[in-house]
Amino acid sequence: MNIRRVPFDHPDAMKLNDEVQAEYDVRYGDGGDATHLDAADFAVPNGLYLLVYDEDDVPVASGGWRRRDTNEVGNRDGDAELKRMFVVERARGRGLARRVLALLEEDARAAGRVRMVLETGTKQPEAVSLYASSGYAPCEKFGYYRFHDESLCYAKAL
Repeated sequence: MNIRRVPFDHPDAMKLNDEVQAEYDVRYGDGGDATHLDAADFAVPNGLYLLVYDEDDVPVASGGWRRRDTNEVGNRDGDAELKRMFVVERARGRGLARRVLALLEEDARAAGRVRMVLETGTKQPEAVSLYASSGYAPCEKFGYYRFHDESLCYAKAL
């Protein structure tokens, strides 16, 4: 596997973003995640976006972090928000999400971020398991879905 830093608006990133949105739509309905994301959110010094490519140079996983501070309910100065963690179905079970998560945490820490936060949902048990086993604990709800019953928010000190 080859892990590369790419812009969030890179064509391969957009392809995986479309796939994760389709999966969110299957799990939750409503056409996917309505959270606004901008390519600048993941550009240095505001964040990082990673893609994992398989041996045939096909993108199979993604993940990024973006700088968050006290700009909305639930965020604190020094927060980094995890976004678009995704592994295509055929590549699941190989530890790719765990590897990407570790790299994102390391980069956010090096960028001076002190806490990683994320929002996931009740219909994503694989994600909940990954985050719980990686040291994340429930935190105050934040973001677009903070008033939704299916929303779950987690944080981890970096």
